[in-house]
Amino acid sequence: MPLPSPAAGPVRRTELDSLLERAVRDTGVHAGAVFLPASDGQALLLEATVGLPAEYLAPWFGVALSSPVPVAEAVREQRAVWLGDSQEFARRYPRTAIALPYPHAVAAAPILTGTTVWGALLLFWPGSDTAGSASPSPERVGAACRRLGRFLRDAADAGHAVGPGPLPRTLPQPPARRREPAEALAAADFAERLPEGSCSLDLEGRFTYVSATAAALLGISVPDLIGTRPWQSLPWSTDVAFEDRFRAAVVSRQPGYFGAMLPPDRWLAFELYPDGSGVSIRISPTGPGGASPAAPARTETFQREPIPLGEVYQVLYLSAALSEAVGVGDVVDLVTEEMLSAFGARTVALLAAEGGRMRVIGRRGYSPWLLEQFDGAPLTCSAPAVRVLATGVPSFFATFEELSRAYPPAPHQDGLHAWAFLPLIASGRPVGSCVFAFDRPHPFSDNERVVFTALAGLIAQALERAHLYDTSKELAQSLQAALLPDSLPDLPGLDVAARYLPSVRGMDIGGDFYDLVRVDDTTAVAVIGDVQGHNVNAAALMARVRPAIRSQAITGATPALALAHANRQLVEMDPGRFASCLYAHLDLARRRAVLATAGHPPPVLRHPDGHTELLPLPPGLLLGIDPDADYPSTEIPLTPGTVLALYTDGLVETPGVDMDDAMAGLAAQLSQASPQPMDRLATTLIDHARRTAPRTDDIALLLIRLATAA
Repeated sequence: MPLPSPAAGPVRRTELDSLLERAVRDTGVHAGAVFLPASDGQALLLEATVGLPAEYLAPWFGVALSSPVPVAEAVREQRAVWLGDSQEFARRYPRTAIALPYPHAVAAAPILTGTTVWGALLLFWPGSDTAGSASPSPERVGAACRRLGRFLRDAADAGHAVGPGPLPRTLPQPPARRREPAEALAAADFAERLPEGSCSLDLEGRFTYVSATAAALLGISVPDLIGTRPWQSLPWSTDVAFEDRFRAAVVSRQPGYFGAMLPPDRWLAFELYPDGSGVSIRISPTGPGGASPAAPARTETFQREPIPLGEVYQVLYLSAALSEAVGVGDVVDLVTEEMLSAFGARTVALLAAEGGRMRVIGRRGYSPWLLEQFDGAPLTCSAPAVRVLATGVPSFFATFEELSRAYPPAPHQDGLHAWAFLPLIASGRPVGSCVFAFDRPHPFSDNERVVFTALAGLIAQALERAHLYDTSKELAQSLQAALLPDSLPDLPGLDVAARYLPSVRGMDIGGDFYDLVRVDDTTAVAVIGDVQGHNVNAAALMARVRPAIRSQAITGATPALALAHANRQLVEMDPGRFASCLYAHLDLARRRAVLATAGHPPPVLRHPDGHTELLPLPPGLLLGIDPDADYPSTEIPLTPGTVLALYTDGLVETPGVDMDDAMAGLAAQLSQASPQPMDRLATTLIDHARRTAPRTDDIALLLIRLATAA
């Protein structure tokens, strides 16, 4: 059911905020957000967040209902969407997972009353891949959505509908308990007495407290730090480590750790401890790559490193490149040529699922013999590259020992020591798999697995689009081939060549046409035409016009009669489109040609001595306008060595250039061309047209040269 458009009226945001805070509190999650419908009912807008800065959800400030985003899917299907960990998120929503690549789980639920959708609730918690985390109760999530739905419905019924504000808001998180001034002072004194530096940041990343020791270690005074963000106020922090680790701690609610160097050679260790109100940070001196002497032993969760923002940007670049890939070959080239260096892998193989079997469609670095076992393997075999398609879950092996335990028949290739097997699944069906291999043991962190998983989804989607493109292109080429001559007839005394070039990338079909009909041993008819438009509809009409003209040519009809007959047929069809046409009757025995035009650009005649001219033919109306139109004819001599160039306006038409000047330019180019076979000359003219300006129309070209006497 369409989303209701918010009505005008007083905004009761305080009540909405309270319900959002209660939803987070009752479900036991650490952050939540509420989305409200846009005025057109075709999108969801982020209204408020709690426990997480709204800016972290910037890619989803506005979400179209058709978008591959959990809140949009929850509203479209009117059901809750549960993503228990970040890898599941990456598998199902690869494009959106890249924007928040930290350990977390998500639940998105529609806010409903009956069948009316009022928005969506989005909840965050650490996820099942984090020790000690627990999913929220579906019953509690449902109860929270019902409370929100009743509030929004009642507000709308009372004429005070709550619509999205101009910008998303981050709600302040109240402290767990109030502290008296004396207690707060005692806490500050406690921090000042510690040998390490201490500071506190709110959820927005701003300093709210800095101890004197911390300020001394950072090299900046306390007043200059309060209210600022570390990655903005610390001049020595030139990389993204601080912001990246801070975001990871806020999203995952797990401790974090990193080291940084203060020029020229002093190292500090930073330990981050987050909760719902902000992040506490302990700062202590350390050595290069070392840990703080006072730092406690860190658990596996504590050691988890977030994805560097630079790597995220690299993945975003690759995803943008994949979105621009057109055919399967483009996708294969991108994966095999650019992704090895991006992820430090030594080899990569791309396999496609075709006809129930795996086919190797691209590789880099792998020896051919190693991939022979995969090429043609049935989708029922147990090889890792095939098995991941059945499960939909990537497999990562840090060493060959891990791989051989999981798959004993695995052959070993010298120099390869770690593997990532990624399933390529798009629109719920297996597309193929991608295998990265590394030249040394490679323990894959959880966040690195998220990146690979998201990348696999992007590759799968790109391959699916590419297959559709290649299929459509093949179909269009087959259709165009059926509409145009398979080949030009071999006529004694004539050297001929033809070219056709569609204007629309990805649609190799259009309304331009040409033909050369052999009437008898010494007579032929050359035809070129242009149906209005350059799409499937134009091609369909061309498929009716060209045979009509060809049938007249076979009977030996004069140009005037042939065009008049085709014109009447097109008027009777009433297709709502017109067509231009040039008809040339070639008499090789008498060495002459009779031409007539129906609104078509004039042909270019190149004389044996090399000079050219645009033939001034008497104008005739376009085909399909007036059933009684006449088409006067013009006779010209054809001496041996003469070249007759018939073309459609796509060959010469250039934005901003007068058509007469453009045709004169073609005549000049033909005059300057050295003597050469017509096939080579046709290629030269087409290549020149492509280089000189962007072409917005289809191109057809037919060149005819009367052979010189032996």
